[in-house]
Amino acid sequence: VALRLRFLALAVFACMALSPQAARAQPTADFVELIEKVAPAVVNIRTTERAPEGPRSLFRRRAPGPQGEDAPRGEGSGFSISADGYVLSNAHVVEGASEVLVTLFDKREFKAKIVGADERSDVALLKIDASGLPTVRIGDVSRLRVGEWVLAIGSPFGLESTVTAGIVSAKQRETGSDIAFIQTDVAVNPGNSGGPLISTRGEVVGVNSQILSPVGSYIGISFAIPIDEAMRVVDQLRSSGRVVRGYLGIQPTDVPRELAAEYGLANGKGKTRGAFVRQVVPGAPGEKAGIQPGDVVLSVNGRPVEGAVDLRRTLGAFRPGTAVSLQLNRRGKIF
Repeated sequence: VALRLRFLALAVFACMALSPQAARAQPTADFVELIEKVAPAVVNIRTTERAPEGPRSLFRRRAPGPQGEDAPRGEGSGFSISADGYVLSNAHVVEGASEVLVTLFDKREFKAKIVGADERSDVALLKIDASGLPTVRIGDVSRLRVGEWVLAIGSPFGLESTVTAGIVSAKQRETGSDIAFIQTDVAVNPGNSGGPLISTRGEVVGVNSQILSPVGSYIGISFAIPIDEAMRVVDQLRSSGRVVRGYLGIQPTDVPRELAAEYGLANGKGKTRGAFVRQVVPGAPGEKAGIQPGDVVLSVNGRPVEGAVDLRRTLGAFRPGTAVSLQLNRRGKIF
């Protein structure tokens, strides 16, 4: 009898779990309207490269067509940021291209001009001869929260207008580059590069740029350039075709642990704060300002410095000629 009662209890529980009322109570994510608004502004990008003149190398990684002729190079994605034909993408998508072809959502195709490309941020700005284009809405990255749903639209493996979804896994993810990335678990593969990362508010919050994978395709970790960082680069590319960054003329590294303990720079969580000045370039602004090898930069204009990458990124955001105030720790004394 006890066994029969247990079986009946399990059966009732299973029925409750599968009841229509319970199913309706489960939250679902419906992105249909969001995608219908954003997808028309997303483009496919194909590039070609000119086969070099001269003898062929046995170790060529790609096999272009006849010498002196264009051959397919690769594919990527992008999105329209202005109705008059400006398109944002990744620098690595158009690197080395002799021709860039942009295909719109309505299948129209245009040859694109590379207005500028910045390798350090991996941002490129293209221009096509078109008007009245649908555009994306630029979002506020500061509103983005870890665990929030996000979507990607792009052309993985050439499959145009592919939509994938996931969540924000981390913000301000350091990988040693000039950008602190948005990390997601959205499926991103070759061909997604340059496409938008979209919030549930229908705004672009990032530019899909990298994946972490030992096999060259998606395994659950993707990185996007925060859209505010990308737009700062776009503004410079649009005005001058290149990005000019602040330069102090120092070589920073993270503070050695033994020095951090001596100077009181450990934060108690196994990490140090500040950036250790390993070298100062003779005649550079840093030397003229009195910075010496062995100094530790603690803050820039009152903003704390977390490490060497943070310092490089902070200084690079200033235009040349901008006056900045540094706080230094020199052998335990604060300047």
